[in-house]
Amino acid sequence: MKKIISILLVLLLATSMIFAGGKKDAGAASDKIGVSMPTKDLQHWNQDGANMKEKLEAAGYKVDLQYAANDIATQISQVENMITSGCKVLVIAAIDGSSLSNVLATAKTKGIKTIAYDRLIMDTDAVSYYATFDNYKVGVFQGNYMVDTLGLKTRSASDPVYMEFFTGDPGDNNANFFFGGAMDILTPYIEKGVIVCPSKQTAFAQCATLAWDSANAQARMENLITSNGYGPNANKLDAVMCSNDSTAQGVTTALVGAGYDKSNFPVITGQDCDIVSVKNILAGLQSMSIFKDTRTLAGKVVEMVDAIMKGSNPPINDTKTYDNNVFVVPSFLCDPVFADISNYKELLLDSGYYKESELK
Repeated sequence: MKKIISILLVLLLATSMIFAGGKKDAGAASDKIGVSMPTKDLQHWNQDGANMKEKLEAAGYKVDLQYAANDIATQISQVENMITSGCKVLVIAAIDGSSLSNVLATAKTKGIKTIAYDRLIMDTDAVSYYATFDNYKVGVFQGNYMVDTLGLKTRSASDPVYMEFFTGDPGDNNANFFFGGAMDILTPYIEKGVIVCPSKQTAFAQCATLAWDSANAQARMENLITSNGYGPNANKLDAVMCSNDSTAQGVTTALVGAGYDKSNFPVITGQDCDIVSVKNILAGLQSMSIFKDTRTLAGKVVEMVDAIMKGSNPPINDTKTYDNNVFVVPSFLCDPVFADISNYKELLLDSGYYKESELK
């Protein structure tokens, strides 16, 4: 009898181990998620990647986080490796939104879902969802900041504002929304002569900055300073509308080189609240930046990944805006806010986004 009981106990233990091994937990560490970021050269991509990795791992997933050094071929190769290594979901911030069609077609045939992160992936039906901030609203905030700060509503063509314009990389679909939102606010003032752009460079292609690179923005601003005679004691420049902080930093460097200081610095917008730009705001060398709390976006992406892994529908709040030339991609849009000298402490320090020592 004891022998029979022992055999039964062994069989029960073996059976329980088989079922335990065969059970699939959507949050198990064996479920790998691929996260592809464009570069480490811009602060916010480092933060985005780190936040997402931390939150996904806390949810029980294994994470393959890769940075592509702003090289399209490298990003494609990294995504290919994620697919072949068994990643179940891909989260991709594309360097060039139109370059991933072939590799994502492969992912789709393998049943791998793709979430476009912050930048819409274009020209493919293989992107499943999009997670970002309300990019058009970012531009609207920047435009309205110019309206309010420069008093455009009460000015006339006899007392115009002199302004130049900078936006981002043509391969980043977001740049169209940032620039479009700002120009929808500012164009009526340009048409009335309340805003004068001496260079006449107000079209997106004229204002674009390859790779959102500060050095490229600096070089263009230096050319504008030379060709239009801008200077503290020369031709007037009241403002530079910049779509993000890296372009704003390049513009700031050029203006400081031309002799501007905090006593006469033009109004400059930005986006991302990079540490360098926040320091510039505190020093009077940038007026504002858009704060997009990457912790919020990373948290939303984790919710989306978790829903996909569990076979349910991810949270979505926009099904009309983001057409990638193949279809309108279901999206979740987080709300941005603007930060300047009056509220940076509450937004960035009190929230724990930065330590006060990082801004010194």
